[in-house]
Amino acid sequence: MNNSTTHVIVGAGPIGSGTALRLAAAGHSVVIVTRSGSGPDHASIELVAADAADQARLTDIAVGAETIYNCANPPYHRWATDWPPLAASLLGAAETTGARLVTMSNLYMYAADSSPMRATDPLDPPSKKGAIRAQMWRDALGAHEAGRVRVTEARASDYFGPGLGQNGHFGDRVMPKLIAGKAVSVIGRSDVPHSWSYVGDVCDMLVVLGTDDLALGRAWHVPTQPPMSAQELADEVSRIAGHGSATVKTIPSLLLALAGVFSKPIREIGEMLYQFTAPFELDSSETTATFGLEATPLSAQIDATMTAYGEPAPQVTASVA
Repeated sequence: MNNSTTHVIVGAGPIGSGTALRLAAAGHSVVIVTRSGSGPDHASIELVAADAADQARLTDIAVGAETIYNCANPPYHRWATDWPPLAASLLGAAETTGARLVTMSNLYMYAADSSPMRATDPLDPPSKKGAIRAQMWRDALGAHEAGRVRVTEARASDYFGPGLGQNGHFGDRVMPKLIAGKAVSVIGRSDVPHSWSYVGDVCDMLVVLGTDDLALGRAWHVPTQPPMSAQELADEVSRIAGHGSATVKTIPSLLLALAGVFSKPIREIGEMLYQFTAPFELDSSETTATFGLEATPLSAQIDATMTAYGEPAPQVTASVA
């Protein structure tokens, strides 16, 4: 690995920040671009306040960079307006500067009944948001195949781990309650298998994709533990926190619809409910076979997440690997 290279990351959430810290620890110089200029405090990380949808500005920032990472995450209700210009800017900046483009994506572009989903599956999105993500990848891959740019993409399922805040299904709304032994509520069904991608594994994957040419020209799934239902994952957290099985309730569809009347982001959840009413499973075996990356053991995931909430986990081994 060349420790003198520069990497530009758009976005300073748990994925962008975590990836930046890993690259900095490996000896790289990192520039994080956000509108507010936020990000982790590190000697090798420069924080830049800029609108990444401004292609000329982003190109200036990325001159000389080895890789540009798209770790942005517009609110659900702004995907249709925010993603097209942002994705075009990132792709244009990568083409002009010669930097790799690594995009952090999800599983929305696969058919609703395609579990276990593989990175080589056809794109058949069942939602508007999935169609947006699919078009972003088609545009990037088309530019790559035309020889104009070098691209790759990481795809993960719903995140689990530290730093999710209000955005994660097992974020601030759920984890503190589980740690305290209280009941929690989830959307969809609590008893169907679902893949949960650990934020640390997502960041590790992005570092590999951004520094290894073997990754170019296709998408890869983030190494992820075998699927667990929301009930099973909540039970593991609750047990490691020193309690018994968790009490998990489901949010009635009518209540979710009512909340959507007053909240645009919640309103957008409706078309994604299919992910939580039937099995939603990711297959990452090809990533492990190619790069040697494996998912963090579940017990370590839970320990780190509990510690981030100020509650060091007891020395209890998770019952699921």
